[in-house]
Amino acid sequence: MAENTIEFSMYLIFTGAALLATIALYARQAMIVGYILLGIILGPWGVSLINDPELIKDISHIGIIFLLYLLGLDLLPQQLLKMLGKALKITLLSSLIFWVIGFSVAYIFAETYLDAILLGAVMMFSSTIIGLKLLPTTTLHHKHTGQIIISVLLIQDLIAIVILLLLQGYSKGENLIIDIFLQLGTLPLLIAFAWLFVRFILIKLIQKFDQIHEYVFLLAIAWCMGMSQLAVMIGLSHEIGAFIAGITLASSPIAFFITDRLKPLRDFFLIIFFFSLGASFNVDNLGEIILPALLLATISLICKPYIFRWFLKKAGEKDSISTEVGFRLGQFSEFSLLIAVLAVESGFIGQITSNLIQLTTLITFIVSSYIIVLNYPTPIGVSNKLRRD
Repeated sequence: MAENTIEFSMYLIFTGAALLATIALYARQAMIVGYILLGIILGPWGVSLINDPELIKDISHIGIIFLLYLLGLDLLPQQLLKMLGKALKITLLSSLIFWVIGFSVAYIFAETYLDAILLGAVMMFSSTIIGLKLLPTTTLHHKHTGQIIISVLLIQDLIAIVILLLLQGYSKGENLIIDIFLQLGTLPLLIAFAWLFVRFILIKLIQKFDQIHEYVFLLAIAWCMGMSQLAVMIGLSHEIGAFIAGITLASSPIAFFITDRLKPLRDFFLIIFFFSLGASFNVDNLGEIILPALLLATISLICKPYIFRWFLKKAGEKDSISTEVGFRLGQFSEFSLLIAVLAVESGFIGQITSNLIQLTTLITFIVSSYIIVLNYPTPIGVSNKLRRD
């Protein structure tokens, strides 16, 4: 039937997204929220016009891969090391506080210690997609605010990847510590391979055929997806592979061209990503998880901005910058969703706890997007004063 074809699904997603985006702009609301609501409406728990959200979810994951790739392309290696040094203490201390808060609250509702431990862990992370998607390009490249946000998100993403590795090791059973160290040990090998490949092969190809833009575009995508898949093959994640692909190519003169050309492709897949968030949410356990989800989401949206603000002010940042960074980082993360899925597959937590994480993440995505779009400059600002690309 037509309802099950990928063509019909794409028609529904982008036609519906365009309609809701138009309504959102006229109503001065956030378009991202419209994409999520569209997923809930059209998905299997709504009118069920799209009844295979897993396929859409797999396709949408490419958006996260491209986002991490572009993040790497925007950062020179020496700039990255300088930024990480400044943000490391703030990120680690704030993450510890978020874990303690999340664990303490979750313990009231969790069925086991493991559930509470993981719920505390997913509270540590802020959304790379929300943080960067709603950050103007000019801020990202030229302003201190963007540098702080990128630094914190990058360190959080690395912590999240370590947790993903821990869960992968947990699922393998007896040799947990050995498996984890083997996986972590492959990271410097992947970085070394990427650096050598870029220096001796990729850059030479780009220099030789730099006038053929179609070829450079194709090569840039192939490098991103190739490194992403290689990372998975050696036990890491698509995201870390894509980021390494970007950071090793950031020093190339062609990096800006690649970034500019790939942004529309990234946005295409991110629209599908936000749609899939709504479409894949299971409402069967809604009555059981709604209260703890609202509590966790409220605590995150209140505590995270002010804890980040306090640490940043202590580090000498201006109050206005500290406050803005705090609110831009006040939500849960897409890594929370990835961790929840893997934790269920590994047997670390149950399905109800996973649904709780999904609902909490969804609530913080929606509310945080509203807070940012209504108060700070974004590419999709609700007024001309706040709309900056």
